[in-house]
Amino acid sequence: MSADPGEHATAVPFQERYLEDYTVGETGEFGEAAVTEEEIVAFAERFDPQSFHVDPVSAAEGPFGGLIASGWHTAALMMRLYTDHYLSPRASLGGPGVDELRWTEPVRPGDRLTLRTEVLESRLSSSKPDRGLLRTRVELHDQDGRRVFHAIVLNILRTRPE
Repeated sequence: MSADPGEHATAVPFQERYLEDYTVGETGEFGEAAVTEEEIVAFAERFDPQSFHVDPVSAAEGPFGGLIASGWHTAALMMRLYTDHYLSPRASLGGPGVDELRWTEPVRPGDRLTLRTEVLESRLSSSKPDRGLLRTRVELHDQDGRRVFHAIVLNILRTRPE
């Protein structure tokens, strides 16, 4: 995975951001994750051993016409790009979940995935003023621009110390 030097720039680098630095409506495009047959099979053998994820011969005759990545593998690739390029390591306090998780197109060996983000909500906690909720729409697009994954990720972030 590599960062494109021309990726979306914000006033504050993501490594230094706090909740208030994520502005509703802000969008970005980040990184690239290359998908290999070896990684698809290794992930699936451990976590999702369906034939169309682990056996190229069987997969060729299956419903997708070839080997495809597990949706959970695709989600893991999204999370790697998300943490490497978007989510502030300084402010992140974890997350309560993900909404609207969807795998919309098969991910295949040789695909290159890019993360797109849009800040949907950034609000202070009513009970803990030192933190708040960040809701981000995330999408993965392949090298042909097809959206292969989307979700809304929820994170709890610290606010800037006074």
